[in-house]
Amino acid sequence: MTKEYKTNFVNNGKGNNMIFNNIIGNEINKELLKNIINTNNIAHSYMFIGKDSIGKMLFAKEFAKAILCTNNDKPCNICKSCIEFNTLNNPDFKIIEPEGNAIKIDQIRGLVKRVYEKPIISNKKVYIINDSNFMTKEAQNSLLKTLEEPPEYATIILIAPNDNLFLPTIKSRCTKIIFNKLTNEEILLILKNQYNYQKVSNLVLKIADGSVKKALKLREKENEYTKINNLYSNIENVSMIDIINSKEEIFKEKDQAVDILEYINLIFFDKINKNTKYIECIKIVEDTKDRLKKNNNFDMTIDNFNMTIWEEING
Repeated sequence: MTKEYKTNFVNNGKGNNMIFNNIIGNEINKELLKNIINTNNIAHSYMFIGKDSIGKMLFAKEFAKAILCTNNDKPCNICKSCIEFNTLNNPDFKIIEPEGNAIKIDQIRGLVKRVYEKPIISNKKVYIINDSNFMTKEAQNSLLKTLEEPPEYATIILIAPNDNLFLPTIKSRCTKIIFNKLTNEEILLILKNQYNYQKVSNLVLKIADGSVKKALKLREKENEYTKINNLYSNIENVSMIDIINSKEEIFKEKDQAVDILEYINLIFFDKINKNTKYIECIKIVEDTKDRLKKNNNFDMTIDNFNMTIWEEING
């Protein structure tokens, strides 16, 4: 059965309490992972699950450095393993990333080959597979035997937004740790400390929905999203011609259309209590997103979307 950690941990008072202190958010997982390091109760395989851009990779790297550290106070940052890790030269550590839109069987075969080679600097080896939900089925099957019979010194960390695309046999052999999205306060702190953004609007925070990457992207397009908000939150007072003509301005970047539709749905969710017709509008938005993902004609899909929601509210 898959182990799943969400909130429970034990603090035995040993080890380096400074670990993870440079990472903002997911405080419970900090204590959980500290406890795993301090008690040396390290599993052979983990899944770090949570939405994109909330710090999973930062946690995974710090966790890996602590596992590989050869001193008692982990990570010490002074042993050869830590020094090599900090300079991206530790031979006992490797990150696997998708090539194109997939993690392919040859990449996993290479990992499997290396994982059975003894550690060089540390007593352990750690492999991180980022965006591991993009592993092909063949790649997952190639990894499976290693997860079933791992060498005692190896730890593999799979990072993914969810576990829906993993084979059940993969999921059953990993300890799953759930990461929560960041709070608005945590995002503000990151943007201020790391990007020197002194002011971020509530609009950006609302759309970002706990993702730093999304907040950064949205802050650069704040004016565009303000226009979207003004139009769709006031659709009861907009003519059909105006909303159809808005396509050229609001949906001019086709690759941003799904993000825009997701924000429009946030507007509609806020309006349900005032008008239950917006429940149907939310369904229309979801249907439009599906059509775009299936590569339906873009202009026809957006025109139909705008006309249909206008008629739903004003018809």
